[in-house]
Amino acid sequence: MDFELDRGIAVDRTADGEYVAHLDPGWVVGGGVNGGYLLAVIGNAIHAELAELGQPDPVSVSAYYLSPSVPGPAVVRLRRVRTGRARSTVAASLVQRQDGREVERITALAVFGDLDAMPGEAQREIPPPVLPPVADCIPTLEAPPEFIKVAPLLQRFGTRLDPAYAAWATGRPSGNGIIQAWFRLVDDRPLDPIALLLAVDALPPVTFDLGLPGWAPTLELTAHVRARPAPGWAIVRHATRNISGGMFEEDCEVWDSAGHLVAQSRQLALLPRPPS
Repeated sequence: MDFELDRGIAVDRTADGEYVAHLDPGWVVGGGVNGGYLLAVIGNAIHAELAELGQPDPVSVSAYYLSPSVPGPAVVRLRRVRTGRARSTVAASLVQRQDGREVERITALAVFGDLDAMPGEAQREIPPPVLPPVADCIPTLEAPPEFIKVAPLLQRFGTRLDPAYAAWATGRPSGNGIIQAWFRLVDDRPLDPIALLLAVDALPPVTFDLGLPGWAPTLELTAHVRARPAPGWAIVRHATRNISGGMFEEDCEVWDSAGHLVAQSRQLALLPRPPS
């Protein structure tokens, strides 16, 4: 089946360690292309690069966002830093042309391996939060048209927000610094390790729940993929505890339909700018 995410993160190899991509405008939020989507594009290029080694899955990816990416052509350049039997490390750079010159958008370092070859049973893991049933949660697809216009990527998700942390939408943020939701892709594409790189940045910025709405540009994002997810609705939870220097951290956990922690991340982002 032809899924929208697979079209959006598709890459073509043009030279050794070089892949071209086309960043889809449907994944824009605020002033740029969504950081999780960009991480999935880079992850898909590394997936293609290391598939021959039997190491197709992201284990840990750390990315620094140097400048806002825009819809259109992009190039992902890869350099194998270390090739191992179980895991390999790759340096990646996503670049675009701007005003006749090449601009680096993201630089990343990633460890890839084979999740199926790793021990399957978790010895210790964070349990998922208890959410109301999916039908009792708030679909982001019903966001006001003016919000969808600024964040068209919401139309890619079937996200259902926990009402306990969604009253910011009506001007009554809880102040807890938490946003959590049931999560799936709107076309029911099954989640896999590459899609988890997107999922860790798929919810609205957690600052919304602190009464600070607006685009929160990511400075750095590190994602850990712990296991291949079971099919069905996932649970995604974002939280923050510290705001200082005009920045905040956003911690994310993703549990699959079986209740297992399959991904987690931490990102450092800029606080949204106050309305002018």
